[in-house]
Amino acid sequence: MASNEASGPLMLREIDNGPIAWTSDSLPADAGLIRVTDACREEMLAIAAFVEANPLPILSLRPSDFDMPACRTMMGEVRAMLKSGAGFAVIDRLPLDDISRESATALYWLLTRMVGQTVAQKWDGLMVYDVRDTGKALIDASGVRSSVTNAGQEYHNDNAFNLPPDYVALFCLQTAKEGGVNGVVSFQTAHNKMLERHPDLLERLYEPFCFDRQMEHAPDDDRVSDYPIFEYDGTTLRTRFSDRLSRVGYEMRGGSIDAKGSDAIDALREIISEPGARREFMFEPGQIQIVDNRRLGHRRTAFTDWPEPEQRRHLVRLWVRDAGRPFYLG
Repeated sequence: MASNEASGPLMLREIDNGPIAWTSDSLPADAGLIRVTDACREEMLAIAAFVEANPLPILSLRPSDFDMPACRTMMGEVRAMLKSGAGFAVIDRLPLDDISRESATALYWLLTRMVGQTVAQKWDGLMVYDVRDTGKALIDASGVRSSVTNAGQEYHNDNAFNLPPDYVALFCLQTAKEGGVNGVVSFQTAHNKMLERHPDLLERLYEPFCFDRQMEHAPDDDRVSDYPIFEYDGTTLRTRFSDRLSRVGYEMRGGSIDAKGSDAIDALREIISEPGARREFMFEPGQIQIVDNRRLGHRRTAFTDWPEPEQRRHLVRLWVRDAGRPFYLG
């Protein structure tokens, strides 16, 4: 049952136990895992050889230019997991031992384009984003994203402060020496628990919160945005959550979060931090993870890198939206 009272936003007021509402214990051990078949691998090797012999910028590559039926079938399974399953998939894996990193990244781009429209990840139009430690410090209101540091992250939705992508894809080229454990959590499950334990605080999560926009906007735009954490359209519950960026947003405005808003975020954070709430896994080179960015939260723990530059942790990130234009703000 949803409410559409004039006094407040449309709100989901009943427990939703669909496939996206999982806990770690309710998921099978191989949840979301998609194995690359021999037929798909052969298609990848053939395409890699072609793009190496016929260089073209990665943004110009289109799945429609290649004959890859086995890969299309595989990505159809991935999209089904994202749309009507647990909301995440791990593709295991691209043949990194047999092709260059550049060719593997091109394959990753083509596969991800089968899920939806790849879009810009920064206001300047950057489409292919390297996730690696640049040595920068994670300083509040500096515009530095945690993805270019070795700092740990809390569960969040990418780009919660502007236009969140529908899906976030990560391709592993190299792992860290220690740490860097990936995790996902169901915000639908968290919403269910908020409804059971804290219905009064849940209502506050449907009202706007401040977010630091991390300097991803035109020079004269407001550096802080305002959005609710939960939004419901009568069918689907969507989330915009970043505890740190919300806290920083209020500081940038020269104020502080209201008491009820603070209690609501604390309650939500406690729920998604409970043992058994999350599914964790270690990336391995060649694997691709794709996550529903509006219904799941994701994070990475802090890591220690290798001293050798060529051995350091390196993921490649793509953002995908189901509709709209590829510009950063749509």
